[in-house]
Amino acid sequence: MAPSAVQVETVTAPDLSTLKLQASDNGPYKEPSTAKYDADGEAGLKGHKAAKYPHYLPTWDRTQKYPALEPFEHYEHGKDADPSYPNLLPEGVVSVTNLTPTIGTEVRGIQLSTLSNAGKDELARFVAERKVVAFRGQDFANLSIEKALEYGAYFGRHHIHPTSGSPANFPEIHLVHRGAGDNAVDQYFANRTSSVAWHSDVSYEEQPPGTTFLYVFDKPATGGDTLFVDAVEAYNRLSPAFRERLHGLKATHSAVEQAEYSVARGGIKRREPVVNEHPVVRTHPATGQKAVYVNPQFTRSIVGYKKEESDALLKFLYDHLAYGADFQARVKWEEGTVVVWDNRVTQHSALVDWKDGQRRHLARITPQAERPFETPYES
Repeated sequence: MAPSAVQVETVTAPDLSTLKLQASDNGPYKEPSTAKYDADGEAGLKGHKAAKYPHYLPTWDRTQKYPALEPFEHYEHGKDADPSYPNLLPEGVVSVTNLTPTIGTEVRGIQLSTLSNAGKDELARFVAERKVVAFRGQDFANLSIEKALEYGAYFGRHHIHPTSGSPANFPEIHLVHRGAGDNAVDQYFANRTSSVAWHSDVSYEEQPPGTTFLYVFDKPATGGDTLFVDAVEAYNRLSPAFRERLHGLKATHSAVEQAEYSVARGGIKRREPVVNEHPVVRTHPATGQKAVYVNPQFTRSIVGYKKEESDALLKFLYDHLAYGADFQARVKWEEGTVVVWDNRVTQHSALVDWKDGQRRHLARITPQAERPFETPYES
């Protein structure tokens, strides 16, 4: 089992002046969410059904303080997988439907919670190849939180999010929650035209996540889908000369704005924010595929470039990913769905497009992976 990152410790705040200088001149963090919810509404006392999984409702514990994350050695299980996937996709048992040629697959007929270690190895590799996979008819939500975390730990050290809500006593679970009757999104759209916010989860960490799990408890009848973009195909679509120019470049990824946003809205800050540099093109350790690794939520600048140069290059790459509808997939949520994606080779965005006050409630398990690395350009 991967090592745990859980160790409560009271820390004094360091001087963030250097981090703020690196992350200056950027717009506010884009996240249409709140740091509280209506308990009566979630209990079903205000005209909506009660939350199906109340033990997964978010808490924001201000006593949770953690030291800076320490580096650890990640083992990539996808490298051990049988590429014919006999344990994950046994012939004649499962139904496999690709959503697009390069990204997105829907699987029915296999129960993730029953996979052997060999099956988990295949899961890591299959998800790396297909970028995002929606497994239907799963019992994951009905597992105890302890069992769900034990499962996720196979894929890496659990990441504890610095600002998000979590189930009581389980900070390793990142919750996505919009309560029944919550209209806070109206205030968000008073200043924004779209809820789309492309990102790779917590890319500001020294060792960002790899194989990632998101499972649903409650959802609106229509809406609340999640968009995914294939960052490998985005790289492959670029001209050889442009791809070659991107190699060797690094970009800064910042947690500062997210932390400041959380504090400003009355939220929490479990850990002091960090800024890390990662290659603009990263290589997946199991597949060897190269992917564009910058995103507008957390990337701030190209190292060594002047601001105007950096902004121009990043805008091109952001637009390239955002407009690439021919290498994107849209996942619709069903009851019993577990969506698994590889944060190293894809980006995603939730959609806040329903207006009838229905609850949307999901949980994410976010195992960390290796520090991003790049391999030489190949013509």
